[in-house]
Amino acid sequence: MSAALAPADKGRAHLVPWLIAGLGLVAMYGPTLVSLFNGLWATDEQGHGPIVLGVTIWLIYRKWGELMDVSSSPPKPMLAWILLVLGGMAYAIGRSQGIWLFEVGSAIAMVCGIVLLLRGPRQLKAIGFAIFFMFFMIPLPGAVVDALTQPMKMAVSYVAENILHAVGYPISRTGVILQIGPYQLLVADACAGLHTLFTLEALGLLYLNIVRYASLFRNVALAILIVPISFAANVIRVMVLTLITYHFGDEAGQGFLHGFAGMVLFMSALMLIIATDSLLRFGSGRLSKEQATS
Repeated sequence: MSAALAPADKGRAHLVPWLIAGLGLVAMYGPTLVSLFNGLWATDEQGHGPIVLGVTIWLIYRKWGELMDVSSSPPKPMLAWILLVLGGMAYAIGRSQGIWLFEVGSAIAMVCGIVLLLRGPRQLKAIGFAIFFMFFMIPLPGAVVDALTQPMKMAVSYVAENILHAVGYPISRTGVILQIGPYQLLVADACAGLHTLFTLEALGLLYLNIVRYASLFRNVALAILIVPISFAANVIRVMVLTLITYHFGDEAGQGFLHGFAGMVLFMSALMLIIATDSLLRFGSGRLSKEQATS
């Protein structure tokens, strides 16, 4: 007869499959991460990638107690193996053909498959937001980005030009090129592109997940309003860079203060999200009172 395992030994035994799966993921996606850090994630357009990865790991860690609960639901090995096989095929195609959409996106199927294989659907649901958040880490196809970025840059440069002109600055615009005083500024993809919208949308959804409002109206409204909020934040960033260049010269605009303008982008977006959330709280409170009265 074998002796019964102590609780500590059982806990370690439960961790062994997770350690094996974790080492497998590291071995599989380690080269991918190295390529991303030395390539796409080193650019302004995809600089949010490491942040999304770090936040995803933190979100899973927050739910680790629920993830390790063996009593919630039984594993689903058939569905798990389907996801693992499809994820492996997508990774092989993406890695061999240089398709980031498949190579990075396959990680979502692999993580879902591992959780379903080792735990079950309820544990997967517990980390559902972390899985959803991983989509913001996937580099979008260049054709899609180019098609959507150009009209966004045109709109941002148009609004920035009109605001600065209204307050008396000598500014004009040709397409996405702003002329202010003796300087010309090109509104680049990093300043007003689709990637910035994705980053700010991820920031807003993370804010919603942390505050966890019970009001469905408030959550849906704020998630939708993040799109115009990100547009306004992009306009603020372009205006800040334009004013820095106009008052301090081209070197200041393209040097350290260019990175500072990126911080302005996220700070202004966060402040706009909080302000919009406060207005929605006031509106939902008034609506609840009116419904209670009626």
